[in-house]
Amino acid sequence: MLCLLYYLDREPDFSEFKEYVEANYPLVYAGFLNSFAGFIFPEFYENWEGYFKFTIVGAFIWIFARWANSKKQQQELRIVAERKSELEALVAERTAELTKQKEALLETVKELKITQTQLIQQEKLASLGELTAGIAHEIQNPLNFVNNFSDLSVEIIHDLQAGPLQKLPEGEREFATEMMKDLTQNLQKIHHHGRRADSIVKGMLQHTRASTGQKEPTDINALAEEYLRLSYHGSRAKDKSFYAKLETHFDKDLPKLEVVPQDIGRVLLNLYNNAFYAVQYKKSKTEDESYQPVVQVSTQWKEKGLELRIRDNGCGIPENIRHKILQPFFTTKPTGQGTGLGLSLSYDIITKGHLGEIKLDSKEGEYTEFIIMLPMQVKVLMGTQHR
Repeated sequence: MLCLLYYLDREPDFSEFKEYVEANYPLVYAGFLNSFAGFIFPEFYENWEGYFKFTIVGAFIWIFARWANSKKQQQELRIVAERKSELEALVAERTAELTKQKEALLETVKELKITQTQLIQQEKLASLGELTAGIAHEIQNPLNFVNNFSDLSVEIIHDLQAGPLQKLPEGEREFATEMMKDLTQNLQKIHHHGRRADSIVKGMLQHTRASTGQKEPTDINALAEEYLRLSYHGSRAKDKSFYAKLETHFDKDLPKLEVVPQDIGRVLLNLYNNAFYAVQYKKSKTEDESYQPVVQVSTQWKEKGLELRIRDNGCGIPENIRHKILQPFFTTKPTGQGTGLGLSLSYDIITKGHLGEIKLDSKEGEYTEFIIMLPMQVKVLMGTQHR
């Protein structure tokens, strides 16, 4: 019996009954003691038999006491386990709630950072607009003098030709007339280019006043084409011999997007100017007479938003400087021909002002392509489409 109890006590499969098994040890010992005393010391056992029997009774009382106590402990353990389970569920629920609140706070912080970035960007653009307006106003005054005095000078020449010039001898009069004719042509050219500069300044003033930073429904196709022509004619004005083929591939079903048109226009104008500069530079350096400068513009509506591509077949950008191309004050143009702020400002307008992306793909000596992505978060007006 003792060996059986010992086996059950040591066997892992009966570990949950260990207390009940151990409660039987006193009964086994009492039974062994009674048997041993009755067999070895029979007279002593008979004299003290009552006490020996009492040990048997005491062992049974011990078994029932241990059983009752074990049952109470199990009940208490079950209550503790249930309470522990309730607390774990409560902690898990509270943890999930706190995690949800944390995610909401992180999202709020992210939105606040985006709003802060947009406000900073708008403030930068507003400051740039004020600076441009101030410069334009300062240029306006000397331009007015140039234009007015060129007109007055032409009138004075006409008066000279009609008056004092007629009193000169025939030979001198013909020479003076030729001189006056050349002078008149010079003044007319001064007047023409002065008026052109005046229109540019007025356009700058109008542009800076219109750039309020407010988003409005905009036909991106029309905006891209308008600034493409503007940039091309500007490049042609600098060099009459310059020519480039313009290719446009616009998505006709492109919806209107709520963007800041003046800011997007700045981006487009800057990228177009760079494209025309690249093809013009390659044309001047290449010995390939069959080379034809080409600037391509395309728009396409995709699942993530609008994709606008501007590609030229110019000189390309070396791989070792591509990572710097969007940094402020970095330029690949010769000294005096670039400030290095155009692409940096364009990057800020697209990424911070409109939450979009601007990527560069280029192969040195072959092409450069800028890819602009305006995301779905930009408000889209599907009702009015450019067709």
